[in-house]
Amino acid sequence: MCLASAWAQSAEVDSRLSVQRVAAQADGRESLGPATSVKPGDVLEYRSSYHNVGKAPARGLTATLPIPAGTEFLPGSTRPVAATASTDGMNFAPLPLKRTIKQADGRVVEQLVPIAEYRALRWAPVDLPPDQTLQFVARVRVVDDRAPASAPKK
Repeated sequence: MCLASAWAQSAEVDSRLSVQRVAAQADGRESLGPATSVKPGDVLEYRSSYHNVGKAPARGLTATLPIPAGTEFLPGSTRPVAATASTDGMNFAPLPLKRTIKQADGRVVEQLVPIAEYRALRWAPVDLPPDQTLQFVARVRVVDDRAPASAPKK
């Protein structure tokens, strides 16, 4: 599965995706390191970088970052901030995602979509001038999505 995508009309754009594990230092600062081995609870930072290597502006560059299986998006971690999200990778809406639910009594109420259901992030199309770079960042937490072991039978 592609973890990032970009589209630009008639432009030469070099795209790169990196993932690093975020670690808290003793002094409270964060450091980024290799994400070669991760476990539930670890925070990962995905950074998608786009560099226009052409001579013409890249028009309508759209960055999409799927939320990998086994991870959960961390709200407030996107840069730029104005990202949209999706539960299916096709339909995007502003954060936080909301849905309308019809109650048993016929009332329709709006409720927040659980963060665990977010499957992709997307940023609005932008133009990228020649020899310029844009970066899009989001963090996720590794979750333990394995089903709990059933209790032993007596």
